[in-house]
Amino acid sequence: MKNKITKLHPNIWVVTATSFLTDISSEMLVYLIPLFLSNVLGVRMAFIGLIDGVAETTASLVKIYSGALSDKLGKRKWLAVIGYGISTIAKPFLYFATSWVGVMGVRFADRVGKGIRTAPRDALVAASVDKENRGYAFGLHRAGDTAGAFLGIAIAALIIWLTQTNAALLSVKTFHIAILASVIPAVLAVIVLALGATEVTASDSGTEKTRLSLKEMNPRFKIFLGIMILFTLGNSSDSFIILRAQERGLSVLQTMFMLMTFTAIYTLLSSPLGALSDKVGRRKLIIGGWLAYAFVYLGFALANAGWQIWMLFGLYGVYYAATEGVTKALVADLVPEAQRGTAYGWFNAAIGITALPASFLAGLLWQGAGAWSGFGPSAPFFFGALLSLVASILLWRQVK
Repeated sequence: MKNKITKLHPNIWVVTATSFLTDISSEMLVYLIPLFLSNVLGVRMAFIGLIDGVAETTASLVKIYSGALSDKLGKRKWLAVIGYGISTIAKPFLYFATSWVGVMGVRFADRVGKGIRTAPRDALVAASVDKENRGYAFGLHRAGDTAGAFLGIAIAALIIWLTQTNAALLSVKTFHIAILASVIPAVLAVIVLALGATEVTASDSGTEKTRLSLKEMNPRFKIFLGIMILFTLGNSSDSFIILRAQERGLSVLQTMFMLMTFTAIYTLLSSPLGALSDKVGRRKLIIGGWLAYAFVYLGFALANAGWQIWMLFGLYGVYYAATEGVTKALVADLVPEAQRGTAYGWFNAAIGITALPASFLAGLLWQGAGAWSGFGPSAPFFFGALLSLVASILLWRQVK
């Protein structure tokens, strides 16, 4: 492991630090937003799913163009800096949101920033490491990202503990304090990336090979992309898990501790599992992660108590650790360097665009399934477990 660390380009550490700081900021708010919408504004579940879906779809559409542009320019760093900057500017406006429309507007702007930065950032990471260490590098990046999430959730939990008078429902005061506190690490993240990262230009960038179309992409990449879309259709926003925990009896503070359990497991396993994918292959790790996802989602559907959701959400971290960094390493394996920005754009876009129907459908299933079949809040989790099993079989059979 020490030899792997010494081989890593400084960009890996800079991008990891940037993601660490960004996730401190983001995770202070992301799990409070659905509680704010539900507890304070009284927004219905279908609209909460719609807000998450619109936000992620927006980011996804932007990712396609941003990734292709970074290939054409042969420049990754400054597109990533611009993206992080836009998200940082948008975040404080949540303080003034008094309706679900206002929240969606801020989430829209934040996701535009994410859309601009994600593909160039991933391409920068891929270009800064050799293939033998690619899984480890992406795993390390995810570990830093998730360590920031752990700290961000811990800070949010502290704010809740110090400011909440009602343990069951989120207050406006608590939400506003969290928003203000989140701005500081977001600003630091932009500064670290702008001053610390260096460009790594592809030798054949800026040529005619760089196109927005998928036609010239490796067929294996296109098959993998289709399987990811199928899986993501059952992978609705984690907001539904948070609301499921509350529905099963966890308080706001207990929910934050549940999230800390998840992020701790995710952080500890990301680097080792990323490195393992360098040895045993990406496909095996992804399939293992998707099977873990199916097990956990089935558990969410059947859970009768809040502590069961808490335990299952900890295991959910195994799925994330086995797949988030490894899928991105697999994309880099499947396409040439000069097309990676475009490939990451399509990859992230496919996931994000599918998030809109996935989250909206989950909201409808949560609200409507009870009248049709008696499942109620369990329905979106049964659906997600089924699609993850189908996607696992397809990945095993179709991507060799």
